[in-house]
Amino acid sequence: MRIPRYGGGRLWRRPGPITRGITLVTTAVALVAVVLTGVTAWYLVRTGAEAQQRDQLGRQAEVLSRTPALSELLLDREQRLAGSNGQQVAVVTPDGETVGPASAAVDDRTRTRLLGGRTVSAQASLDGTRVLLEGRPAPGGGAVVLTQPYLVVHDSVARMREALPLPLAVGLVGGGLAGLLLARRLSRPLTAAATTARRLAEGERGLRAAPGGPRELTDLTSALNVLDEALAHSENRQREFLLSVSHELRTPLTATLGYAEALADGVIGPEDLPMVGETLLSETRRLERFVRDLLDLAHLETDDFRVEPRPVDLDALVEKAGTVWAGRCARHGVVLRVERPGRPLTVETDGVRVRQIIDGLAENALRVTPAGAPLVLALAPDGDAARIQVRDGGPGLTPEDAAIAFERGTLHARYQGVRPVGTGLGLAIVHRLTQRLGGSVTARGRGPEGGACFTVRLPRRPGPTASPADRLTG
Repeated sequence: MRIPRYGGGRLWRRPGPITRGITLVTTAVALVAVVLTGVTAWYLVRTGAEAQQRDQLGRQAEVLSRTPALSELLLDREQRLAGSNGQQVAVVTPDGETVGPASAAVDDRTRTRLLGGRTVSAQASLDGTRVLLEGRPAPGGGAVVLTQPYLVVHDSVARMREALPLPLAVGLVGGGLAGLLLARRLSRPLTAAATTARRLAEGERGLRAAPGGPRELTDLTSALNVLDEALAHSENRQREFLLSVSHELRTPLTATLGYAEALADGVIGPEDLPMVGETLLSETRRLERFVRDLLDLAHLETDDFRVEPRPVDLDALVEKAGTVWAGRCARHGVVLRVERPGRPLTVETDGVRVRQIIDGLAENALRVTPAGAPLVLALAPDGDAARIQVRDGGPGLTPEDAAIAFERGTLHARYQGVRPVGTGLGLAIVHRLTQRLGGSVTARGRGPEGGACFTVRLPRRPGPTASPADRLTG
């Protein structure tokens, strides 16, 4: 027999592991509650039954103590009270004598309390039988004592106890059903979240987990939605980067392949060989530089990238960098200016990586700075950090450019064919290196010299560095 379907799904589905687990837990809690309730109820029933019998016996003793004729009649006839369930009576005379069938249950202490005008509510033994004893002093002196076998209490408890299993069973079944309903309510958004997570792992994007349930489950679905957006953004960035890399590799490969085929076919004369060789060397170096940048960037994305912090005098480091870049700037007709404190500025960092950052920014600036324009390498203390700036007199950046300057290949794709561009990875490498050193780097579209201004801020002491988990949306 096939199970009928409704609304695209089965009317009843076998509970999943989460539903079964929550149901078992809630049922176990209900069972414990039922057991504790049963124990408490039994104790209350037993106590209540005894109290009820004592109250009834006490009222009868009170009536007899105020009706001497009735008490004497009972004693003369040595009868039990009609319908009294084994009740027996004893009378304590004003002179302390005890008479009646229940005399053996009245001890000296009870007699003394009664003659002193106080009521007595106790247990006693009569003819080897445990009995309830209720004594009331008489207004004219003496007292009346009534006893009743304790078995009457047991009988009453047994009758009440027979009625307990049904409500306890109903409570247990109700607790189990409530647990099942609660489990289904809780497991539904959990199952939906697990399905969404599995589909995300399989590569689907654009999924939206519907929030629902308690706050924690709502937070979970919101986190899955944020993860979906982050993965989509990251994969789009990677796709664009791969397209940019493919385009960047195609140009030098095409030139190299064309000249190689021409050389193989012998169509290039001896007089053109120097020119062809220079072109092949230039394109090969371009490929080599691009591959090196790719490897550097990939290395920065891994956890085993090593940073060796030690005390570094940035003033001396910037001076050495200025000496090297002064020659390169002079060959391009660019005026290099170095601004530094002229005294030690010590920072605990990796000097090799700092020099790599400076070289990356300087190379990027020199590429766009026209002859006769300045290129500035500046160092200054900045509170508990050191500030390194690379400024140029080039065309600068728009505010939109500055916001995405450190994204891989974005400026390269935007300005290719418009202004000199590199591999499109240099600024991304600078950004990752700065993060690994615990610092920050920012870009400004216009600096004092009219061109772009890049500012690196390095703490005096090593701080937290960016982890690979931070790169999901980076």
